[in-house]
Parts: sequence; C-alpha cells; structure tokens
Amino acid sequence: MRKSIYLFAAILLTVLMGCKNSATEKAEIIDLPRAETPDSVAKALETFFQEVAKDSMDVHSVMIVKDGNVIFSRWQSEGVDTVPHVLHSVSKTFTATAVGLAINEGKMKLTDKIIDFFPDKVPANPSDNLKAMTVRDLLTMSCGHDDDPTGIIRNASDDWVKAFLAYPVKHKPGTFYCYNSLGTYVLSAIVQKVTGEKVVDYLNTRLFEPLHINKPKWEESPQGINTGGWGLYLKTEDLAKMGQLLLQNGEWNGKQLIPADWVSEMSKKQVDSVNPGTRMEQAAERGMTVETSDWMQGYGYQMWRCRPGCFRADGANGQYIIVVPEKQAVIAITSNVQNLQGELNLVWNHILPVL
Repeated sequence: MRKSIYLFAAILLTVLMGCKNSATEKAEIIDLPRAETPDSVAKALETFFQEVAKDSMDVHSVMIVKDGNVIFSRWQSEGVDTVPHVLHSVSKTFTATAVGLAINEGKMKLTDKIIDFFPDKVPANPSDNLKAMTVRDLLTMSCGHDDDPTGIIRNASDDWVKAFLAYPVKHKPGTFYCYNSLGTYVLSAIVQKVTGEKVVDYLNTRLFEPLHINKPKWEESPQGINTGGWGLYLKTEDLAKMGQLLLQNGEWNGKQLIPADWVSEMSKKQVDSVNPGTRMEQAAERGMTVETSDWMQGYGYQMWRCRPGCFRADGANGQYIIVVPEKQAVIAITSNVQNLQGELNLVWNHILPVL
C-alpha cells in the first residue's frame, strides 16, 4: 500500500513538473526574450525621460529590442503594460499587412481598380480619375483626392465606402500625395470583401496568433468593417513583436508570416510625403524641410521613412513602431504627445546612438 502511495506521488510530481516546464516554455514563447540593460542604454534612457519631463511630454511606455532581446522597458505606471493602448494610425500598417497577405494568396492585386470591388456603390458617371484609382494608390496615399475626406463621415447611417467613392478625385491617381485615413478604411473593406473576413479576423490566424498576440480590439464602421486607418488597440510588447517581425523580413520562428518582398515594399519610399494635414506647398512656410521633418522622408505602403534611414509605423499623439535595420533594433513607444517631431528628435538624439 505504502509503495503504491509513493508511486502515485512520484507520478503526480512528474506531471506537475511537466506542467511547470510547459508553462515556462509557453511564457518564453509568448514574451520576447529579455537581456540585461547595458549601462550606456540605461544612462541614455534616463536622459531621455528627463528631457521628456522637461518638455512636459506624456510618454506612456518605451520598449527597446536589440538583437531579438528586450533590453529596456518602462511604463508610466504599474500595470499599464497589460492594458492595450490606442494606436491611431499605427493601425494602418496592420491593414497594409493584411493587403499584402491577400495579394500573396491571389485574392487581389496592386493594380486592381477600386470601383471594381464596389460596383453597387460607384456614383453615376464616375470620373476618369475615380475609374483609374488602384489598390496601390490607396496604399501610398496618392488616390487623387485634394484633401483628406475622412471628416465627411458624420452620421451612423453613412456608408463609408460609398461616401469615399463620391468624393471628388481632382488629381490623377498616383501623382498627388494626400494623407487619407478613409482610403485605408476602403482597403480594409476590400480585404473583407475578397477574403470574407474582417481584417482583425483575417490577421488573427496569419499574424496575431503566431506572434502570441491575443486577438485585439479593432473598431468598426456601421457597416461592420474594421476602420483600417485607426481604431486598433495593442499592448507595447505587441508593437515590439510586430517591429521585430518586420526587422526579420516577415519571418518568425522559422515561418514566413509576411512575404519578405512585401515587407520591403511596405518599408521603402514609394512616394514623396509631408505631415498629415499639410500640403506639399505649405511645408516650407510651416518650417518643415527634408532636413528637419521625419514626415518628409517618403511614404511606403502605410509606413513612413525616417531621417536616420530607418522606418516606422506612426500614430497620432506619438504611437510608434520604429525599426532600425542597421542596428538590428526596434523601439516601441506609446504616448499622448502633441509635439511629435520633438519626441522623435529625443529618440534620435538619446536612444539611437546607444543601440
């Protein structure tokens, strides 16, 4: 009898140890691996946050990944690291990722005409410019609108795609840059139409689950379509994972989640660009130049180039995924900051040199 009890105890202990080891292994997979913070990085970040406080910037979190390891992380207050943060236009990069995956699966093409996806929503007698508008034009913010039509959505009854297609297309698509969040919404609508899934669901098995990101919240239009250009919520470490995935050219744990050539196209300069809400001819009078503005380095597919030669996903009030291939590093930041250029200047001046 006593021998049976000992045997049962030994088996139980083995099972419990196995569960513990499995939990440990799972935690190591779920979270990015950690490494000790180098003294130079610790000192640089101390200065960074001193400058942030001096300039009254409300920075919520910073996470730095170097050579695949988290070497620094800091949150504004305890527990915030477990709360998904509003990403604003960082959402656009995830929508562009969904577009790339759908193209890779043969469900759509860069050259597809927008009106062909929504024949029932096209206005009577569409202009030649509207008929010429392609998926690539939406990705590069060069669909031909003279200004951003996003603000025309006023009522819950509005059909957002129909409103977009009814907006005047004054310029030949592909020739005029104008930051256009509603255009990204249309990309989301296209992905949903060709895949039969909302973007958040389409990305869940292809991106979020492999990165061990819990299925996130993504706001929707009254038509039940993810807003695309905004409205996604993720945690800081989720942003760092996405940055690391882009740094690794779309490869994660031996699996190609995003085609490498799509990452390259997303992250390189496709068109000339300027700050959202600013026209090209207004840049100089507003004191913005290629030498001083990180919004004038060129725009890819729903991503921005940066002055130091890296690239970023970028959202209002200072949400960033900054990918620095030359340093094999990723910087993820969440904030509520108005001086976005000032925030990036602090990153370039204090964080980038020590990576």
